[in-house]
Amino acid sequence: MDRQSFDGRLVFWIDSLNTWVGKFFGWSIVFLTLATSYEVFSRYVLKAPTDWAFDAAYILYGILFMMAGAYALARNGHVRGDWLYRSWQPRIQARWDLLLYFLFFFPGIITLIYSGWDYAAQSWVMKERSLFTPNGPPIYHFKTIIPITGVLLLLQGVAEVLRCLYCIRNNAWPPRLGDVEELEQVLQKQYGAAEAESVEAGR
Repeated sequence: MDRQSFDGRLVFWIDSLNTWVGKFFGWSIVFLTLATSYEVFSRYVLKAPTDWAFDAAYILYGILFMMAGAYALARNGHVRGDWLYRSWQPRIQARWDLLLYFLFFFPGIITLIYSGWDYAAQSWVMKERSLFTPNGPPIYHFKTIIPITGVLLLLQGVAEVLRCLYCIRNNAWPPRLGDVEELEQVLQKQYGAAEAESVEAGR
């Protein structure tokens, strides 16, 4: 089954949005590495530790962690009990996924959006600054990412529900955008192709 056989324009639009967001904020790891490296050099070579590296590190890591969540879900990259899940038929997998999305995922994400919005709003009102260093930077901008992350995860959850409904009807999972693949998936494809060739050669 290829992408053209799955009429999922909304699904692929959400996937594309979260892919762009994930890749954009993925650059945070570069800035995090540079900031940490400079702090190590400054502290141990120049004997002059900075007063901003700690704040920069947790802010950049937090941004990376939160904004990559929807991207990982779009790539089916979150942890699951594959030892049992992979033995099921796709239709059974989709039914369980659908049930668990509505039992746990959506209530949790809606709570994240609601609480995160209030949390960020309070931070903006008080112009909150970091307490970890004497001249702590403003962090209300950073806390605004919490409800934004919730909205992106909610959108991706809608896309995953649509995928589940398709799979329940067709007993086959629809395709995903293929910019990144886990090594295990690549090896499985290679093994499947080799097995198919051996079967074909034996005929």
